[in-house]
Amino acid sequence: MERSFKITASEGIHARPATLLVSSATPYKADVQLTYNNKSVNLKSIMGVMAQGIPAGAIVTISAEGPDEAELLNKVEEVMVTQGLGEKC
Repeated sequence: MERSFKITASEGIHARPATLLVSSATPYKADVQLTYNNKSVNLKSIMGVMAQGIPAGAIVTISAEGPDEAELLNKVEEVMVTQGLGEKC
């Protein structure tokens, strides 16, 4: 299961947005990946997410697999939209 987002935060995904995304994904059991420029990282890893260097305007895909994948993706989408980080594609 996956969803794509266009990053709308003017500074892209830097430390604060990365922390919000990682914190939203961590409580769930499902495995979750963030993919940007054909490189995937664990969305539960702050260092992995920050290492992506995701700029404003980028398209990222969040994919999840596991028992609570739908709930996890709903939470990530909620954080993306309500925190002004991105919009669903």
